Amino acid sequence: MQIKLAETAGFCFGVNRAVELVENLLNDGNKVYTLGPIIHNPQFVESLSQRGAVIIDAPLQAANDGVVVLRSHGVTKSIKEEIQRLSLNFVDATCPFVEKIHNIVRENSSEDNVVFIAGDKNHPEVQGIRSYAKGKSYVFKNADELITLCSDEEKNSEKEKIFVAQTTFNTKEWKKCKKNINLLYTNAKIFDTICIATEKRQKEAIELSKKSDIMIVIGGKKSSNTAKLRSVCADNCPSYLIETASELKNIDFSGVKSVGFTAGASTPDGIIKEVLKTMSEIQNEKTELVNEELTDKCEKVTEEVASQKPVADVAEEAPTKSFDEMTFEEALEASLKNMSSDQKVKGIVVGVTPTEVQVDIGRKQAGFVPYDEFTATPNVNLKEAVKIGDELDLIIMRTNDQEGTMMLSKRRFDAIKCWDDITKAVEENTVFEGVVTDIIRGGVLVATNDCVKVFVPASLATASRNDNIEDLKGKSVKFKIIEVNRQRKRAVGSIKATLSEERKKNRELFWANIQEGQVFTGMVKSITAYGAFVDLGGVDGMVHVSELSWNRIKHPSEIVKVGDYIEVTVKAIDREKKTVSLGYRKDADNPWVILKDKYQVGDVAKVKIVGMTAFGAFASLIDGIDGLIHISQITNRRIDKPQDVLSVGDEVEAKITEIDYDRKRVSLSIRALIEPETVAEEAPAEDAE
Repeated sequence: MQIKLAETAGFCFGVNRAVELVENLLNDGNKVYTLGPIIHNPQFVESLSQRGAVIIDAPLQAANDGVVVLRSHGVTKSIKEEIQRLSLNFVDATCPFVEKIHNIVRENSSEDNVVFIAGDKNHPEVQGIRSYAKGKSYVFKNADELITLCSDEEKNSEKEKIFVAQTTFNTKEWKKCKKNINLLYTNAKIFDTICIATEKRQKEAIELSKKSDIMIVIGGKKSSNTAKLRSVCADNCPSYLIETASELKNIDFSGVKSVGFTAGASTPDGIIKEVLKTMSEIQNEKTELVNEELTDKCEKVTEEVASQKPVADVAEEAPTKSFDEMTFEEALEASLKNMSSDQKVKGIVVGVTPTEVQVDIGRKQAGFVPYDEFTATPNVNLKEAVKIGDELDLIIMRTNDQEGTMMLSKRRFDAIKCWDDITKAVEENTVFEGVVTDIIRGGVLVATNDCVKVFVPASLATASRNDNIEDLKGKSVKFKIIEVNRQRKRAVGSIKATLSEERKKNRELFWANIQEGQVFTGMVKSITAYGAFVDLGGVDGMVHVSELSWNRIKHPSEIVKVGDYIEVTVKAIDREKKTVSLGYRKDADNPWVILKDKYQVGDVAKVKIVGMTAFGAFASLIDGIDGLIHISQITNRRIDKPQDVLSVGDEVEAKITEIDYDRKRVSLSIRALIEPETVAEEAPAEDAE
């Protein structure tokens, strides 16, 4: 059974910070009061209670000689004010991500707008956030409930809408909510406040659950983020939420080949380790029969070795213990050592069967290489791998003079040679190529030359810490060896080192060949308020917000998203500062080009009123171009203001009286259609963009 633990399992930054604050206060001999359980884990809270930490429900319950700790969920504004009014000593352990939401609501809410919070209305974090709203506020738990709330006539008012989310809100559900918000409102401010750690934890749990037969989520059953972890995993495989290791015994693991484990942000490492230890014990119980069979085989091997004629150097490797004194693992290892003389020979292939390769090594014994000793790669067809006449480098494993045979190993020779090459590689800075075979806790394993697996730490497996190492599974990668311990058969490599060198070469090549007007297809790496950064292949270029669309936009995210592949054109190059300015909008989409093809001065067009000023009304002529109807050109009678005749949203016919392509201005007239033959001195059109 394969057991996989999510890399992000356990305490998040905010919880870890709160726990350390409490433990440090207790270690210093302080009397500690926590407003509610410091974390949603009853076992850990009980351990703190035994050390003297007291849980209180209100500030009045705390004595003046102690320290009140505000937990990571934060508290309401009124509770903070009460603590200050009572002059209590307190430490604020509110998670910085939660504090950020408090500040957003405090700074953006008013009596004239409405705050919407995605989350659990009974959760202390949500109650704290809501307390900072200066006007009306509402809480919704999912996209459907949001629709119901927004259908209320009161909330469909012209008031500005502010949207935030609980730090542990379901990321998948939040995307649905944002889609609905954008459909419902044009005056909404959306703040993405889900904790980065929560988002990463949920994403990793989803990916792990897709590859597992069963998911086990470890954490407090009253914890919001733990419950959401189980929920997102349950979409892909049977998922169980447990608080302690003892609950594993209630789960049926029959027929299960892979088990994924993750843990909530409030789950201590000690509980995670205890669960994994218990899981190993359950697994060991299921493999006892296999171990008994291996033991029998080991004993048979030992008897066979004892009956063989000693070969060179075996005495030097003889075990210092008797087989009766050894553990199973020691006996098996000793048997394997005794079977090999480590004598290297060359053999010529004289025959091949599906189970072995027969070789001539120039001795009286007939040499053979069993299938398992030919290669470490599974499912190899020996008849395709070698042919008669091939020369193989081999190691003598065992000689049977009575039968006149000699068992040899190509796999072990390759392994020894591989270790020789790897040892030299550290000094020679050699680049290896291999396939990522396993994703393990803390990194990946890369197989090289079918014989040695090199461990690559997660921090050295990708070019950026934000890249997902799960994506490397099964891929061919280049890497360098940075550390070797031959005695422990352990090698550590770095994929990042080769990626850095490749990126450096690509950058040099890029700057040597880049020219204005070149077209690239690149990935959007990040977005700011003033533009989007695009990876052009080792070098980032920026598309300014003005170059994303011919229409006015409030933010680049209206046009592109992180991860999008877009086609861009090089607009400007600064080789000294190493910056590239890019354009995304296409000339064919330029509304002024479209206008030139569609309309001329004197044409009559149906336009829509989109804005009003004291001197006239703006009307949309085509998408991206508004023309000005001066107040004198609205009607053939005198009016005080455009609103006397027109309203925003009205559709009217107007005559195009002027197009200034240089200044990007269009003048329109309704009056010209009412009295086309009137020749009067008209007031000049005001500036219009």
